[in-house]
Amino acid sequence: MRKFVMVILFILALCSSCESPTQFTDESVQEVFLNLNEEKIAFKDIINQYKGKKVLIDIWASWCADCIVGLPNLRKFQQEHSDVQYLFLSLDKTTKRWKKAIIQYHIKGDHYFMTEGKKGPLSDFLNLWWIPRYVV
Repeated sequence: MRKFVMVILFILALCSSCESPTQFTDESVQEVFLNLNEEKIAFKDIINQYKGKKVLIDIWASWCADCIVGLPNLRKFQQEHSDVQYLFLSLDKTTKRWKKAIIQYHIKGDHYFMTEGKKGPLSDFLNLWWIPRYVV
């Protein structure tokens, strides 16, 4: 746990001088995702479901060791903050692995698959170079 806290503090220190945008870019909200039924949905339609609500976005993948190791802490956070909506965006390579991991690790929340992965406009907007990435 101490290492986890140190990593978070290090990341916060790195980002303290970073600009903190307050809204997604037009390009990022147009990005297409897949829902659990593998139907296409634009990111803008995903986030519009949460207007006026507290949302934690977790960008993760089943192959990401840091993502999996952090899940028990996330579950505890979910229990303590039941008023928050949890949105999981997956960078998995296949939908089969993504769906299997959701079940295997008992990940509770709303799930979407990032069809463009780390090369998409949302990843560019977030300057996504490491996961898990959390956005509030």
